[in-house]
Amino acid sequence: MQDNRGVTLVDDMQWRGLIQDSTDPDELRKHLDGGSITFYVGFDPTAPSLHVGNLMQVVTARRLQRAGHRPLLLVGGATGQIGDPSGKASERVLTSSDVTAGWVERVRAQLAPFVAYEGDNAAAIVNNLDWTGPLSVIDFLRDVGKHFPINKMLARDVVRNRLESGISYTEFSYQLLQANDFYELHARHGCLLQFGGSDQWGNITAGVDFVRRRGAGPVQAFTTPLVLKADGTKFGKSEGGAVWLDPAMTSPYAFYQFWVNADDRDVSQYLRYFSFKSREEIEELEKATAERPQARLAQRELAFEITALVHGEEEARQAVAASQALFGRGSLAELSPDTLRAALSEAGLTEVSGELPGVTALLQQAGLVKSGGEARRTIAEGGAYLNNERITDAEATVPESALLHGRFLVLRKGKRTFAGVERV
Repeated sequence: MQDNRGVTLVDDMQWRGLIQDSTDPDELRKHLDGGSITFYVGFDPTAPSLHVGNLMQVVTARRLQRAGHRPLLLVGGATGQIGDPSGKASERVLTSSDVTAGWVERVRAQLAPFVAYEGDNAAAIVNNLDWTGPLSVIDFLRDVGKHFPINKMLARDVVRNRLESGISYTEFSYQLLQANDFYELHARHGCLLQFGGSDQWGNITAGVDFVRRRGAGPVQAFTTPLVLKADGTKFGKSEGGAVWLDPAMTSPYAFYQFWVNADDRDVSQYLRYFSFKSREEIEELEKATAERPQARLAQRELAFEITALVHGEEEARQAVAASQALFGRGSLAELSPDTLRAALSEAGLTEVSGELPGVTALLQQAGLVKSGGEARRTIAEGGAYLNNERITDAEATVPESALLHGRFLVLRKGKRTFAGVERV
């Protein structure tokens, strides 16, 4: 499959750095650059929401479908109850089957908008509990366990590293369950390809080998690289923890800001990984970043595209409008209550009740100044703003009519330091 410039899907993915390991690079090219095939990628419901660390797999699945391939998005109702052994020295805390089932439904709903469910290569969301749940222990040991040499299982890095601190049979057996998923999807849907993050390489190759040992296939697999920030920290982590795809856990505004605040050293690679812009467009943005990094053009383009993909274009536009309005470059009145509250919560939102304090007291309560004297000096110097209007009188009161949506006030000190007040 080639685009109108003669560039194949694999060529484009290699340029973007999306293929780290492959079971057979030549066969992978035949699969992806030939006719349409069915592939799968899995997501274990280990939390009530996916996070931006999952976006590499979600976006890559979307990319493959746009190139003509058929996605199977697997939500691990079975494997989510077991837990893949992590690099940590301790076992995962297992969740109850009821909790996992609830998370499965939430993750299914989050995955739904990323792929299309109509057409010749219509996507499907599948749950491995459908075939793992009815499997008896005897059948599992005979039909699955029989094909796994213990020496190969022990050689897996994450298992070998855990042998000293201890690993349960439950986590040790995880790779058998994931391998069986590939076999079942191959048998049920004609699935020929699996991909996942590079930390899943051992599980993925175990699946390829298992399909072969069961007399099926051949099948192929590849991994995408793990995404790390330029400072070496884990992608998707902020001071408050993970950046979630669920808008109730990470607001669309905070999600947008995560991308806008990307380090200049990272944004070029993020564009290649996550954006659907062409190579020419990305190279233009890379050039603009090198020439005028302070403009953060690449970050803003990426932030809008990814926020629109995850939360919809209207939420992305609201996030942009909020970013501008909070710093005096747009109308605060045009922001929705949810967007305004989310943005102010990120900066610091102070609750007040009853009659509104005067502007000097408000600046103190919001944490923008340390004392009344500092508040008066800031006002005298022309550096204090209420709802983007300069405060000129340190003794002024705040009228009820100033409350945005009847609830909010936006205070700013200087050009870039702001805080919010909510009347409760």
